[in-house]
Parts: sequence; C-alpha cells; structure tokens
Amino acid sequence: MIFVTVGTHEQPFTRLVEYMDNWAATHDEEVLIQTGFTPYEPKHCKWQKLFPQKEIYKFNEEARIIITHGGPSCYIDVLRIDKKPIVVPRIHEFGEHIDNHQLEVGREFSKRYGNIILIEDIEELGKAIENYDELSAPMRDKPFVPHSKEFCDGLSKIVDQLFS
Repeated sequence: MIFVTVGTHEQPFTRLVEYMDNWAATHDEEVLIQTGFTPYEPKHCKWQKLFPQKEIYKFNEEARIIITHGGPSCYIDVLRIDKKPIVVPRIHEFGEHIDNHQLEVGREFSKRYGNIILIEDIEELGKAIENYDELSAPMRDKPFVPHSKEFCDGLSKIVDQLFS
C-alpha cells in the first residue's frame, strides 16, 4: 500500500492528489490518500479529506511507501519509524502554499541528512515509486536522529540566564 498525505494546510494540493489518482489507475497497488482541502476527488484510490492522527500513524506503519507534502512534521514522523519518505513540496506558483518554504526546507533537509527522496518535478514521482527500493537503500545507513533534547536543553539554559 502507498499512503499519501497532503497535510492539513488549507490550500489544495490538486497536483499531487490528481497525479497519484492517475498513477493508481494504471498500477496494481492500493493507494490511500488524505486529500485535505483539495477539491479533486480521486476515482482510483481510497481517500478521505482528513484522518485522525492515530490513523495516520497506523497507515505510516502499514504502508510500503509514504508520500508526503513538504511539511517537515509529516516526513519527520515517517523518519521516526525508520522509513524513508518520498517528499513532494507544495509550490507557491501553483497556488499550493503562500511561498516556497517547503521546497527550500526540503532541499536543505535532503542535503544535510540524505534520508528523504525529494521530488521537485511531479513528473519524476512515478519513477521514484517504481525505483523506491533502489533509491531508499543507501538511506538505510542514515537513521533519523532528532535534536529535540539538545534544542530544549539549549533553550532552557537561555531562559535560566534570563531569569538569574
């Protein structure tokens, strides 16, 4: 199963939802899409506008491939369960977001950590799905290491200094 999530941003992500629906029409693998505020209704996939977070975690666990929009919290959730996501950033010029920060953050994340498959051109998504095992294999040596504790410790020191 391939699980696709466009997050909860209020702008539609028709480009990704429609692409995956068309992909599913010609392939024999189940595709489940969380479409968010996208008005396009898939015809060849199971879909729902929004899923409770608990279900998203379940789908992430069950899916062979997870495709997310470029919101870092979505792909970090996937990395935390030691899977390598395909990330398709929302693009401003297509009316998918207010700017191109998802693309910029995705590029930097990919460069720095090397553990996401970043798709900048939607026409490359099918190849990434078909070659997923080959593309993700070198990433197995690059586990996700969150820096939350270091961040919180550093912030705590700053706060302590402010109030001492």
